[in-house]
Amino acid sequence: MTGNPILELEGVAIAAGDDVICRDIGLTVNEGERHILIGPNGSGKSSLLCGLMGVRPFRIVAGTATLLGRDLADMSIDERARAGIGMAFQRPPSLTGVTARRLVQTLDEHGAGADAEDHPFIADLGVDHLLDREVNRGFSGGEVKRWEVAKLGVQGPSLCLFDEPESGVDLEQVGIVAEVIDDLLSKPDAGGRDRAAIIITHTGFILDGVEATTAHLMIDGRIVESGDAHEMFERIRRDGYAPARA
Repeated sequence: MTGNPILELEGVAIAAGDDVICRDIGLTVNEGERHILIGPNGSGKSSLLCGLMGVRPFRIVAGTATLLGRDLADMSIDERARAGIGMAFQRPPSLTGVTARRLVQTLDEHGAGADAEDHPFIADLGVDHLLDREVNRGFSGGEVKRWEVAKLGVQGPSLCLFDEPESGVDLEQVGIVAEVIDDLLSKPDAGGRDRAAIIITHTGFILDGVEATTAHLMIDGRIVESGDAHEMFERIRRDGYAPARA
């Protein structure tokens, strides 16, 4: 049965400066749903997620976007995080002077505190050895990705945004990342709601461990098609994006 809406977008446009990147985005993500975003490079997928999260310079410039009934447009990134939205970034910044342990203590809704090593997401993703290092500073590509997923697990938002969580991760680690994402999404948020997610993927490998509700194909900043994720990937692998551009 379909749950209550977590995220509702109606006619949303996302811009960076004067450049409008995404246009006329209409999307409803209900409790417990996992939506996949597919599309070629430069189609606006990451810009859409960054605009929803409130990452500068991306911003909502048209339409309405609500998270659990609250308007996102006038919220800062911190306010959006407190309201229940979190993002695992594709290329997160380094945080000079901030250790991973300190960030866990700040984000942890379960009170792991000094025992950050024992947090299930930290342990399952094997990033406990990073806790006393500055966030993302000197991390390998795979460590950055695993840490981003672990960080989101610690935060425990209602809506999880994942920007290519499997890119840069060794093939043998992709299954672990997918299992941990699925585990996170299978647990209720602090309000008892089933968590929802939007996941960007180019490879589709994440679908081996995360059951998708639906997929959306983005071309030139617009969602041009929605449907079954596996069927969409198989068609794109066979025919490419050209038919969708026609």
